[in-house]
Amino acid sequence: MTTLLPQVIPNSSTPMAPTFLLMGIPGLSAAPSWWTIALITVYLLSALGNGAILGVIALEPTLHRPMYFFLFLLSVSDIGLATSLMPTLLGLALADAHTVPASACLLQMFFIHVFSVMESSVLLAMALDRALAICRPLHYPALLTSATIQKICMAIAFRSLGLHLPLPFLLAHMPYCRPQILTHSYCLHPDMARLACSGAWGPVYSLAVVLSAMALDPLLIFFSYGLIGRVLQGVGCSEARWKAGQTCAAHLSAVLLFYTPMILLALINRLKLPLPQPGHTLLSYIHFLLPPLINPVLYSVKMKEIRERILKRFQPKNVGCTQ
Repeated sequence: MTTLLPQVIPNSSTPMAPTFLLMGIPGLSAAPSWWTIALITVYLLSALGNGAILGVIALEPTLHRPMYFFLFLLSVSDIGLATSLMPTLLGLALADAHTVPASACLLQMFFIHVFSVMESSVLLAMALDRALAICRPLHYPALLTSATIQKICMAIAFRSLGLHLPLPFLLAHMPYCRPQILTHSYCLHPDMARLACSGAWGPVYSLAVVLSAMALDPLLIFFSYGLIGRVLQGVGCSEARWKAGQTCAAHLSAVLLFYTPMILLALINRLKLPLPQPGHTLLSYIHFLLPPLINPVLYSVKMKEIRERILKRFQPKNVGCTQ
């Protein structure tokens, strides 16, 4: 079933309409049942996996260390990001609801970007943690103290919440010169800001906020891994190099999983490559939905302490008399 969106061409700037129209999911409107099952399954598995990570780290005193604290924050951001996407995705999948109130759209946009920037910031903090542990092992306890971790958490909170707090208010009060039709199945600030008139300065602020995280963080992360790689080249023992590499494997996989679809989309848009709209949609879904699903698996498989404690928590205890 194809939903016809109204073709409205305004002659002048108008205030924000009470609703936005979502483009929907190309090619899936004809088979909503299996798509709904797949969507709910992905969300439940993401919540279960990240919930297990959160529970194990919170309940195990031996895991109350910087690396696992950052992993705890990563699971929080994954659950928050997946949950923020669900209202409009489920609305489209269950009821083919393309109309979303402007207030709900702004709220969803705020939380999607808050948790996205939070995840990016946590990945950067984890890269810093690994770089200090490998490049400065003797100074690591003195450098990454509880006070330092508190400052890092405050910086992440300010970056995620403080910088994004003005965005919904700016978008709500900007003049709009285009029909309020979005090109995704959820509300994103670039998609909403492009509908504003060319003279509006709100999109400039929103673009600067996003680029300050999504463009800067990957560069700093890969710079950190460059330092790690240089140090590991000087390590004579192959076993020590392998052990150090294993500690970084899960984090590097999470970094590639989170940033690769976003970088590909940016390159496709910049170079104007002929990618069909379903391809854009698929990359966007991979960027937002795959990390919350895969990250718990990565860390459970690659990190021995997490894997052992998860198995210990879920392993049935023997009850009864022993001979």
